[in-house]
Amino acid sequence: MILKVVIDDQLLELNVPEAFIAQAQDFFAKMDADMDRGWQVNRDWVEMPEPMLRAQIAADKLLTALENEDHKLGRLMAGYIVSRIPNIDTIELKPAGETRDHQINIAEPTTGTQPGAAAPIAHAGIPKGLSKMQAMAQAAKDVSKVFKMGRQYRFSVYNHATESWEESPAIADKEQAEALREHAFKARFEALCG
Repeated sequence: MILKVVIDDQLLELNVPEAFIAQAQDFFAKMDADMDRGWQVNRDWVEMPEPMLRAQIAADKLLTALENEDHKLGRLMAGYIVSRIPNIDTIELKPAGETRDHQINIAEPTTGTQPGAAAPIAHAGIPKGLSKMQAMAQAAKDVSKVFKMGRQYRFSVYNHATESWEESPAIADKEQAEALREHAFKARFEALCG
């Protein structure tokens, strides 16, 4: 797979072979286990980073690896991102920004894929077995509307386990943000009904 990375308007195409991703699964599992214990993200301690934030953390390490010409670390971080966000299109790395400023753009879903699967949607502690009306009302409370931050769009999803809101990554296009938010809402609704 080719991972497209944009740094300061320069496009890099990183080749991440499927065989490499398969070989590195143990390393990726260790990264996930480390992040399961919480992670320092700039000034904030995040108890349980959601999948998109994990990809942004790896993107930050990828940026450092590219700056230091550390090809091994760069390939591992690119592989982690591709393995955890399989519908990724491009990553826009922000050298002057913070971890959450790295923008992960999702490819338009094709038939047979699970669109928006990378959005933060399911957490432990979600109330289950609600009626459809109750689930619809609760999902509306748990998934915020899309909002604009600077030139980017985001939405938030409530994590019942940590009793905190988790933001989506920065999304350049409002329509894409609305589509991802819709998928997060649907997944939360289904989880609440379950």
